[in-house]
Amino acid sequence: MIFFDLDGTLIDSNGVWLQVDHIFLGRRGLEITPEYTYTVGHSIFPVAARFTKEYYHLADTPEDIMAEWRELAYDAYAHTIPLKPGTRELLDRLQEEGQPMALLTAGLPELAKAAVARHDLNPYFQGLFFAQDTGLEKKNPEVYLIAAKEYGVSPTDCILVEDAPHNCAAAQAAGFRVVGVYDDFYAKQWDLVVKNSDRAIKSLDSLLTETWF
Repeated sequence: MIFFDLDGTLIDSNGVWLQVDHIFLGRRGLEITPEYTYTVGHSIFPVAARFTKEYYHLADTPEDIMAEWRELAYDAYAHTIPLKPGTRELLDRLQEEGQPMALLTAGLPELAKAAVARHDLNPYFQGLFFAQDTGLEKKNPEVYLIAAKEYGVSPTDCILVEDAPHNCAAAQAAGFRVVGVYDDFYAKQWDLVVKNSDRAIKSLDSLLTETWF
């Protein structure tokens, strides 16, 4: 079973969240810190919202914060965010080979579904697995065990294609093989992506002429 991350792996969306952060905090006269960017970049939506409230001592509720983020990001997911190079070609090839595939994302379900629908990706996947539904972050190995169980496969028979270094490590800890994919959002942590992956690539194009799967 091949599980694909969405943001930064199949779609070029991570920059959108930097814009969302700038707008959201700018409206409140606040500045982004490296600590903030790192923490929310590795969190599921509810955890990131609670952290944002506490970190900046905001009067907003986590629900209000998530609603504002959703509003700021939805148009991009539904209309403008492109696929990353090689995405369509790789999914076509794997589908032709009969490889079972699913999406495994920490993203907000509403936004992920909008992007998947825009690019007509649903036919490639047996399902969409949302880490948020487990209440766990993707840096927790338990997420991958739950995902494998949901699709009736052994973790050792699973592959994760992912751009976030700590998610790569968590999937390996759960028994998955991992393909680490470069994304600018994690450029400074590329060495960790390489370290925490069985195969590290700069673009999905790299897999089109390989038989790694």
